[in-house]
Amino acid sequence: MANHKSAEKRIRQTERRTAVNRARVSRIRTFVKKVETAIATGDKSAAAEAFKEAQPELMRGVSKGVLHRNTVSRKLSRLSSRIKAL
Repeated sequence: MANHKSAEKRIRQTERRTAVNRARVSRIRTFVKKVETAIATGDKSAAAEAFKEAQPELMRGVSKGVLHRNTVSRKLSRLSSRIKAL
């Protein structure tokens, strides 16, 4: 595999960073799923509350470099419009 000390270090760093990023993405998906289940039940207030909790998590994903800002913007926009339609 790695032929240099720096390459071995880079492999270790990448493994740690990948684990952290996967945890972040998983956390974001959980928050989005909570919003979607609230929308599915038809409870507008619960959906709005779940949306308020999910929004900072999605934005944190952008600031940490896990998700692209346009992707998060699109997801928030679509969730918001679904909540308003209830």
